[in-house]
Amino acid sequence: MRDYYEILGVDRGCDDAALKAAFRKLAMQHHPDRNGGCEEAAGRFKELNEAYSVLSDPQKRAAYDRFGHAGLNGGPGGFGGGGAQYQDAGDIFNEVFGDIFGDMFGGRRPQQRSGPARGQDLRYDMEISLEQAYAGAEVEISIPAAMTCETCEGSGAKPGTSPTTCSGCGGAGRVRATQGFFSIERTCPRCGGSGRMIADPCETCHGAGQIRRERTLSVRIPAGVDDGARIRLAGEGDAGARGGPRGDLYIFLSVKPHELFERDGLDLLCTVPVPMAIAALGGEIEAPCLLGGETCDGNCKQTVRVPEGAQTGKTLRLKGRGMPSLRSRERGDLVVELFVETPTRLTARQKELIREFSEICGEQQHPKSANFLGKAKRFWDEVTGV
Repeated sequence: MRDYYEILGVDRGCDDAALKAAFRKLAMQHHPDRNGGCEEAAGRFKELNEAYSVLSDPQKRAAYDRFGHAGLNGGPGGFGGGGAQYQDAGDIFNEVFGDIFGDMFGGRRPQQRSGPARGQDLRYDMEISLEQAYAGAEVEISIPAAMTCETCEGSGAKPGTSPTTCSGCGGAGRVRATQGFFSIERTCPRCGGSGRMIADPCETCHGAGQIRRERTLSVRIPAGVDDGARIRLAGEGDAGARGGPRGDLYIFLSVKPHELFERDGLDLLCTVPVPMAIAALGGEIEAPCLLGGETCDGNCKQTVRVPEGAQTGKTLRLKGRGMPSLRSRERGDLVVELFVETPTRLTARQKELIREFSEICGEQQHPKSANFLGKAKRFWDEVTGV
């Protein structure tokens, strides 16, 4: 399947104006009515319509930019598993050209606004902790959303009255005028495109048929979500107009930085200080791990065996102690990076013992130092010519 940006001949970073201009130019060129019903032109026009339908929608474009065509067909990050939904070619053409040409090229007449209309989709940005991303969580959120007015039941008219059909457009919501070669269609100025007139508006919603209120929703965060994940709640967006279906709510997740852990895919990285004596002799230390599931068996500490002679930067990998996968039973690892800590604020006796220890140590106890000093000596000899 061809790249949508390539189809429209635009760069991936183009703005809405450039996108619309590119579609206008190509749609005018390939519209079937301007090409004698040519099947090749019709196929090209359909392809242009599909590309513009996706890229002109901010949410679909974001999914496409991240996941490609899979993001529009129920793949990872896709639009709810239902497949990409594209507008009809005539609707797209009239959307872009309607204010200029009406339907002079035979495009489908726009849907009457007097009928049911789907509610707007909503976006909610939510920040969660790494612990919530690890174990999953149930979170309550409050969002302002358009609700059907209960007083007038969405009609916009005062109870006991009803809206009347607009006399200017006959309920179509649009009026048409012919000027020479052009047939121009525009929004009806009397009813504002609704196709209805309300003589006595509802006192609660003032004729809008909707009111905006705070809604409280319970959102389930699945275990294993990552930064940038999206949750779609179908039918939780704005109420539809005139009995239309509700829009959807899209929740975009961001994971707060953690003071102990850094996430790398399914792995968790953690730097743990190790006393110098344990690093030299070997021993056990306790490393933190996230709480929940089978990882920590009810506590948030994990015993780690430090090998003898461990150095700063050495990593120890604990299998299955990382993040759970969102779509499988797989788990990542906990990667513990050791940081050998030099003791501070020593007593006189402690200093004496360290000096004694240093005196009896040789190259075998400090192989890296001996190797480095050998390289440094050769460097100095080359510089001084000795």
